[in-house]
Amino acid sequence: MKAFRFSFAQLLLVAFVLIGALLGAAALRALFSLESLMAQSRDSAVQAVALSTAAQSLNERSLTMERAARQSLVLRDSQLRQRFIEAAGHARDILQRLEDNELPRTYSVRWRRQLDEIADLLDGPPETALEREQEVMLAFRSLDSHNAAIAQQVQAIVGGRNDALQERFEHSRQQLTTQVMGSIALAALMAAGFGVWLVRPLKRLEKAIQALGDNRLDLPVDIQGPSDVRRVSQQLEWLRLRLTELDADKARFLRHISHELKTPLASLHEGVAVLGDGVAGPLNPSQTEVVGILQHNTQLLQRQIEGLLRFNAAAFQARQLKRERTDLRQLLEEQIEAQRLQWQSGALSVRAEGPPLWLPVDRELMASALGNLLINAIRFSPPGGTIRLLLSEVEGRARIDISDEGPGVAEADRERIFEPFYRGERQPEGAARGTGIGLSIVHEYIVAHGGRIQLLPSQPGAHFRIELPHAS
Repeated sequence: MKAFRFSFAQLLLVAFVLIGALLGAAALRALFSLESLMAQSRDSAVQAVALSTAAQSLNERSLTMERAARQSLVLRDSQLRQRFIEAAGHARDILQRLEDNELPRTYSVRWRRQLDEIADLLDGPPETALEREQEVMLAFRSLDSHNAAIAQQVQAIVGGRNDALQERFEHSRQQLTTQVMGSIALAALMAAGFGVWLVRPLKRLEKAIQALGDNRLDLPVDIQGPSDVRRVSQQLEWLRLRLTELDADKARFLRHISHELKTPLASLHEGVAVLGDGVAGPLNPSQTEVVGILQHNTQLLQRQIEGLLRFNAAAFQARQLKRERTDLRQLLEEQIEAQRLQWQSGALSVRAEGPPLWLPVDRELMASALGNLLINAIRFSPPGGTIRLLLSEVEGRARIDISDEGPGVAEADRERIFEPFYRGERQPEGAARGTGIGLSIVHEYIVAHGGRIQLLPSQPGAHFRIELPHAS
């Protein structure tokens, strides 16, 4: 994805405008199609009324012509004959309009031929007027039948036009339905496409922030996308570099301070040992007690410095994993075997349960984490107790449960149990007090693998649970 000069909000607005324009175009097309169909419907109705009126007028003109023709024969009145001629002209005009509106020519030809026959009957000697009047009457009966046929054909024409209009309505309805549904589907695809396209850099930002939170500072942050997302990416990269510098400064400081402390501490320890051995002269009981206190505190301080160095080394190792496909069940068995002398000396029962489970992990660091948890469980377990290591797979994640029957973790210590150099109030009787970095190192290693470790509530004893992703 290339970098954009536009911001995320501007691109989002463009997406909404495009989708809105698509739906608006579909709505306008539907509106125009509906308006066109309504205009066609109005025109068809007007034409239907006009055709029906014309057919009715033709019949009325035929009645007028019949009265005028028969009266003109009987009365021999030229005005009545003129009225017949005028009515015949109007009837011919009406017939022409019907013919222009799809009336078949055969109907108009028969009608005109019949009218011509009637006009011929009106011409003749006066003495045959009555006879011709009867013939005219019969001729108009034939003309009436032609009028009825024309009226029926007009109704057929109107019906055909209505059917054609109905077909156009149905065709337009199908077209509009297809267009609207297609527009909605296309709008949905555009929305989904824009959503994926715009959310992708946000997901990358989320992963980058998560990586920083997990202290994975070796992964550069370079996220392409809208201008504002790009600015956040650059700020995160600056933060990563700054954290890397601070981390290096911290490690350098710890190395230097530890080295600077170890040298005088070693001299102090040797001096106290010389005093304790009586090289400088015999000591009275009070002096011996003071020397003992000094020896204890120098040893304690030495363990603290060594613990600080180990924790610093563990934090560095956690960022340089060397993953390899490892059977976690076999790894548990190896740690149990490695601590055999310790748990046998306390008459403990240690057992691993669960199927073989392969995972891409740093074998050495994972062995160290499991070994630390097992050592803790052995240290706090009462004689004859049981330590249980359960391996399982839950929803694609490897789960390792390690539980013992010791005194457990005090409620006040549960929130801080994984903090470096924090030691809980419950300690084994007669055992040397620990440095408080074992569980913090375990936490560093597990988090570096993308997993998590929890202290679960249990009675009696402690119950730790490790969850690792990508179980297979």
